[in-house]
Amino acid sequence: MKGKLLIFAAPSGSGKSTIVNYIMQQGLNTHFSISSTTRKPRGTEQNGVEYFFLSEQEFRDSIARDEFVEYEEVYAGIFYGSRKSQVESQLERGENVVFDVDVNGGINIKKHYGDRAMSVFIMPPSKEELIRRLKNRGTDSEEVIRNRMLRVDYEMEQACHFDHVVINDNLDEAKAQVLKLVKDFLSSNPNCTL
Repeated sequence: MKGKLLIFAAPSGSGKSTIVNYIMQQGLNTHFSISSTTRKPRGTEQNGVEYFFLSEQEFRDSIARDEFVEYEEVYAGIFYGSRKSQVESQLERGENVVFDVDVNGGINIKKHYGDRAMSVFIMPPSKEELIRRLKNRGTDSEEVIRNRMLRVDYEMEQACHFDHVVINDNLDEAKAQVLKLVKDFLSSNPNCTL
């Protein structure tokens, strides 16, 4: 049986990665999409395991051939994207493919896969709480936090394009809510109509 797609997006600091990692540990045959990137491997990263490492020209050629379901140039010349062929290969193996992406990538993946995909937007309880979380994390400079906050309004406005919006004002409750959504989606049969 083919796998399904689970798409997660949120503003930085919403708790998305914590929730996604929790879902990945629940024995639901979930596997991250193996993305392609033009950045160099870090540490012990291996081609085809963590990422597919491409040259900038190879990536641009793949864009021209419409081989990506979503991609983004994060910094000048540094691209990340999900190849359609890689996603299809994982689905054919029966894997439930997880995408932890930005809002635009999430919207594009959902458009491409329709009912085979479920998209979840993790919403912070407020912008003030989001700023507090980013500052408490202690991993970003004030400038990085300011730059991230410039995108928050846009990102939150895009929540209406997602199948579900989960407000993360209590992490345990948000995890439980997302887990129920995922289990319900994975147990449904998209080929069955009522």
